[in-house]
Amino acid sequence: MSIKEQLLKKINDKTAIVGVVGLGYVGLPLAVEKAKAGYKTIGFDVQESKVNLVNSGHNYIGDILDDEVAVTVEEGFLKATSDFSFIKDVDCVAICVPTPLDEYQQPDITYVKKSTEDVAKYLHRGMLVVLESTTYPGTTEELLKPILEKTSGLKCEGDFFLAFSPERVDPGNIQYKTKNTPKVVGGIGKDSTEIAAALYRNILQTDVFEVSSPAVAEMEKILENTYRNINIGLANEMAIICNKMGINVWEVIEAAKTKPYGFQAFYPGPGLGGHCIPLDPYYLTWKVREYDYHTRLIETSGEINNFMPQYVVERASKILNRFRKPLNGSKVFILGVAYKQDIDDCRESPALKVMENFKKEGSIVVYNDPYIPTCKYKACEYCSVELTAENLQSADLVVITTMHSCYDYEFIQKNSKFIFDTKNAMKNVEERENIELL
Repeated sequence: MSIKEQLLKKINDKTAIVGVVGLGYVGLPLAVEKAKAGYKTIGFDVQESKVNLVNSGHNYIGDILDDEVAVTVEEGFLKATSDFSFIKDVDCVAICVPTPLDEYQQPDITYVKKSTEDVAKYLHRGMLVVLESTTYPGTTEELLKPILEKTSGLKCEGDFFLAFSPERVDPGNIQYKTKNTPKVVGGIGKDSTEIAAALYRNILQTDVFEVSSPAVAEMEKILENTYRNINIGLANEMAIICNKMGINVWEVIEAAKTKPYGFQAFYPGPGLGGHCIPLDPYYLTWKVREYDYHTRLIETSGEINNFMPQYVVERASKILNRFRKPLNGSKVFILGVAYKQDIDDCRESPALKVMENFKKEGSIVVYNDPYIPTCKYKACEYCSVELTAENLQSADLVVITTMHSCYDYEFIQKNSKFIFDTKNAMKNVEERENIELL
């Protein structure tokens, strides 16, 4: 029996031991699904706090049910460690680590490189490695493969298998989770693709779509998020134009949505947030410089979206001017710092940039977010204040930057001097004399 057949047998009869490197928003849900599917699963993370929480059965990711972690740990299907030498015991491992941008808006693949090096030290024959971290096309073949082969002395597609399968995580999405979101898989060769696809088909309850190479899978992930980035940029520019023309952009979008073909609604807001949409397009922008090409549309949409926090403050200044109030010294109450509604994640949240811009103008800034009690942005630390009538009434301006469904918008309207609603969160409030939309 070949090593490919041996690994496929282990995957199909669920005797394979599987690993996940990185126990964050992507890695922990994937590790839990692997464990729930009946695989002995080892989670690897450099943060001891996460390791200890997992091993004690405690969940820290919003998209996972708390008892799912507890049950899989109690039943012996899931354990976590910071000791990467246990990689030697696994048959399949997924790398799910962050891929941020550096200060120059260029890909920072430090975590991917370090994790690959850690895996390479203990790589063995008949093992599958899958990269799930979003990155530029070519990473799997140009970075991972050489590290794994050089360190181990093994050959890809002969001794071990390597593939890319982009994570698809949408925090707060009620319908689609890790388990039922379709998966894309692209291996270094046919064997790697077949093996990786077999693993995901045994874990997930969804379609697994096979592509011809890791580069195709890497590029399709960039396309997914660039598509959203560009369309949100269009919505934001339409909001700016509509405001200048005295037209309600939200009504325009609702009218456009009535067309049953050729239009998908995207909405404006204070900017882009999260771990994907604001960052991923820049991976492609950086990579295509090797091919002497300039990504004009991507960069233009990025400029528009990055301008929105500044635009929010400029609009707020005009609102306050009507009341003979300068930004300097005015109290601004921000509602919502999560990057999207009903989640506890403020990574890259535009609300934080809005707050920073207000502070630069001398405004007194406070915030409320029921999901995020504290947050830090650059040198400033903030604590959520209570959403009380007194706190609302004491603010010169209330700015809604996240549309949490738990907010009582009637209460907010009745107790606020004036509200700048950047998310159309107040759409169902009848009394609107103190509300202005983005």
